[in-house]
Amino acid sequence: MSTLVSRQAHDARAGKPTIQPLVDWWLLGAAVVLLCFGLVMVSSASMTVGERLGGSPFFYVYRHLFAMLLGLLAAYLVFKIPMQQWQKAGPLLVFTGLLLLLLLLIPGIGKSVNGATRWIPLGGFNLQSSEFMKLFMVLYIAGYLVRRQDEVARSFWGFAKPMLLLIITSSLILLQPDFGTTVVLFATATAMLFLGGVVLYQFSMLIVVAGVAGWALIYFSPYRWQRMTTYLNPWDDPFNTDFQLTQALIAFGRGEVSGVGLGNGIQKQFYLPEAHTDFIMAVVGEEFGLLGTLGVILLFAFITWRAFQIGVKAEQTGQRFSSYTAYGLGLWIGMQAFINIGVNVGMLPTKGLTLPFMSYGGNSIIVVCMMIALLLRIDFESRQKRVKSKHRRRSWSLM
Repeated sequence: MSTLVSRQAHDARAGKPTIQPLVDWWLLGAAVVLLCFGLVMVSSASMTVGERLGGSPFFYVYRHLFAMLLGLLAAYLVFKIPMQQWQKAGPLLVFTGLLLLLLLLIPGIGKSVNGATRWIPLGGFNLQSSEFMKLFMVLYIAGYLVRRQDEVARSFWGFAKPMLLLIITSSLILLQPDFGTTVVLFATATAMLFLGGVVLYQFSMLIVVAGVAGWALIYFSPYRWQRMTTYLNPWDDPFNTDFQLTQALIAFGRGEVSGVGLGNGIQKQFYLPEAHTDFIMAVVGEEFGLLGTLGVILLFAFITWRAFQIGVKAEQTGQRFSSYTAYGLGLWIGMQAFINIGVNVGMLPTKGLTLPFMSYGGNSIIVVCMMIALLLRIDFESRQKRVKSKHRRRSWSLM
């Protein structure tokens, strides 16, 4: 980004330069608000656990700030790369993501936390392959829909090829195990294929098969089935298996309409596990109440809507890869936020998913910054194309 101010396109009729915004300031503003509010909430939620585990109340705050700086740097680099280059790199990125997922299966390479092996230690940073794989898969599916549009819409094989890759990827993520990320990845990719024009009966068959497979994965896995029964009746064992969910519900109850005030929450200090990561929304509910919770939900809804608007405008200018990418990113952000908040309020079974922009987690912060940069790049290129097209039409009308 050489400048964040404006670019000029000459208006042939008026003879005056028309100022064209370089970025979608509304989208960027909403993302920055969520990032900054997330930093505040991570600070509020992690001080007690940071002092106990890291020796300093700001242990997690400094790490979160470092992740934000890395995310902003990554966003800057992503914005500089034209979407055409991302389209070309899609297959290579997916292949790289698969290699990173396979590395986790090699004993001694992956780092395990709470029984899950999801991270590759890289000095002071732990790389979570599945977070980046979600982004790589969106870019690959978008490129595939452009290259194989007719094949996807007319033949079963055109639909089956990306599904085979998706099944392999999902299986590798399930081996970590990470069921929540698998759900988000699979749902995002299949929704993109649906938007790409896949045959309806094939898509319906896929949904049925995926639903049966998902239910089987839950039913035949003791800890997943326990989470399901906890979700259905969170008060039957509030001091053991249902402890995390009941404490989150108590946090929302204490917050009432306007909350108890920033820093005054009790649940994060002694009761609510993972308050600064998966259950940060419960801390928001306790300290800012219903109003704060609704504010966060509205910001996520706005970002999701804005992503789809950017996709529509890109499609109107003939940028189909950019359009599908914007749809996929919007679906991803919307679904992951919905699942995380749904888990926090007891609408969905407990899943280990971060809340985009807000939860503590370096990989999640970096990837979501890259996603916003991609959306801004798509919007920038579609703006420039519309201006050039308008300028050409005006030039022809003056001849």
